Order: sequence, then structure tokens, then C-alpha cells
Amino acid sequence: MLHVLRALFIIISGVIGWNISGTVVGVIIGILLSTFFILIELWFTRKFIAIISIVIFGLIFGFIVAYLFTTVIFMLDWVKDIAEKEKDFKQLFQFSITVLFSFITVIAIIRSKDDFKFVIPFIEFSPTHKAGKPWIIDTSVIIDGRIASIIETLAIDSPIIIPKFILEELQNVADSSDKLKRIRGRYGLDILDQMRKNKKLEIQIDEAEFPYIKETDQKLIKLTQSLNGLLVSNDFNLTKVAKLQGLDVINVNELANLLRPVFLPGETMEVKISRAGEEPNQGVGYLQDGTMVVVEGGHRSIGQRVTVTVTTVLQTAAGKMIFGSLQRY
Repeated sequence: MLHVLRALFIIISGVIGWNISGTVVGVIIGILLSTFFILIELWFTRKFIAIISIVIFGLIFGFIVAYLFTTVIFMLDWVKDIAEKEKDFKQLFQFSITVLFSFITVIAIIRSKDDFKFVIPFIEFSPTHKAGKPWIIDTSVIIDGRIASIIETLAIDSPIIIPKFILEELQNVADSSDKLKRIRGRYGLDILDQMRKNKKLEIQIDEAEFPYIKETDQKLIKLTQSLNGLLVSNDFNLTKVAKLQGLDVINVNELANLLRPVFLPGETMEVKISRAGEEPNQGVGYLQDGTMVVVEGGHRSIGQRVTVTVTTVLQTAAGKMIFGSLQRY
């Protein structure tokens, strides 16, 4: 529908250009101007509507205030005398006052747009029910699944934005011929349904398309910038690029690593040995948060829960690794 409206706008602009000039040049100028405005609309996406609304309301109030002000001023006798002597004075004065008050009202609305609903009832330029930065969710986070628990636990006061292009990408994964991808995609859709049922959350589907951008990561960055939001992702490279561009980013993997319990050398823990290690006599187990525990002497205890004494803790790019030995009694 939007593409049809844009095409009609270009055609009408070309017709207007022909009617004004009667030449092909007028048609070309009309088409170029309409294309320019469409590019601005695509570039600013959601902000475009807010900007246009602010300018329109500002101009309306500016004209009203300027009209009332000049009407009162020209009631004064000495001003009437000046206007009678100087023929251009009245028009210049009215024009200047109109421009001045229009500028002032536009700036005033921009500066106080969060409180504008108190000036004019039923009109507001920003939502009040969710005051925090919107969270823009990546496909990797949805498929990961932990985001639902994180959002519910934190009780965030922000809307959750699911871009339409991310939803389409997730649906393509769920319809994939690859069995593993299909399972992960359907799990991601289940996570979205779980989040949707949470009455405390405000879930929004953003319709921004960004047809001039091909890569999904760049679309996410552009959308986050346009909404002044917070990007939530598990993608390491996307996280780095977004941070370099000054965006606020939450990487769920990094958050999970920060929240993992701290074990110091000499402390003990219980872990189930699930498989053999790379070195002879080693066993490998995993804590509930996924932390790998390499146990010296654990090879013979595969399938059993054992008590382990921590000897070394290593921080790697994939997370923490704990080395320990079987506790001797």
C-alpha cells in the first residue's frame, strides 16, 4: 500500500509540474522533488511522522498567536498612523511576527513534546505507558529463548520492538528444509508467543522496511538509531559494530557470563560427569548455567555426581572454564 501511495505521489507531482510550466522540465522537477521527499520519508522512517506532526502543529499555533498578536497591536493609534504612512509596514510586520511565532511554537513543542498532552488534551507525541528506551530484538536472541525470562525478571519499563523483517526472517528459518533450523525457528516463534501472552509487556511490530539496505544487521542498526532504542542481540560482530556507532547494546551471552557464579580455587562444588575429557583420566561436566567443568581423575565417574575441588578458573571468549580434581575423603 505504501509503495502505491508513493508512486501516486510521484505521478501527481509530475502532473502538477506540467500544469505549472507546460514543459517536460516542469515534469522532471516535480518528479525529482517528490522523489526527494520520499527518500527523506524512507530515511527517517518513524521519526518522519513525528517531525511532520510537530511542524504542522507548530505552524498552526504560530499563525493563530501571530494573528491575535498583530490584531491587538494594530488597534493602537500610533501603530495605525505608522501603517498609514508606510504602506509596506503592515505586511512586513505581520510577516515577521508570523515567522517569529511559528518558529517559537515549533521549538516549544519539540522541547516539551513529552508534556505536550497537558497543553492540549488527547494529543501526545510520545507514549506515557512505557517510558524507557524501546528494546529492539534480534533473531538470534529470539531463537536463544532466554530473553523471555530476562525481560520478565527485570520487569523493564520499555516497549519490546520486533521488526517486521526480523519476524519474516524467523518465519523463513521455521520453514527451512533443514531440520535443525526448522526446530530452532519454531522454538523462536513459541518464545514470541510466550512473550505476547505476558500482560506486563508491550510488544510492538515495527513496519519499517529500509528497502535501500540489504543486510539485516544494518537494518537493525538503522532502526535502533531511528527509534533511539536499545539493541538486544547474541551476535558478537553485530554487537561490536553497533557499539562503535554509539548505540546501547545488550548481548545476552555477555550478560549470562556476568551472572554466572564465581568459584575460587579451593572451593568445592557438585557436578555430574557427562563425558570423557580430551586428556587421559579427565572427565567433563556442566553446571546448570552451561559452564564447563574439567575434572582430573573424573574419567571413571562418567554418569555420576561427584564433589570437585576447584583448582583453576579460566575466562575464554566462549565463557568460563573451571578445572578441578575429585575431592578425596
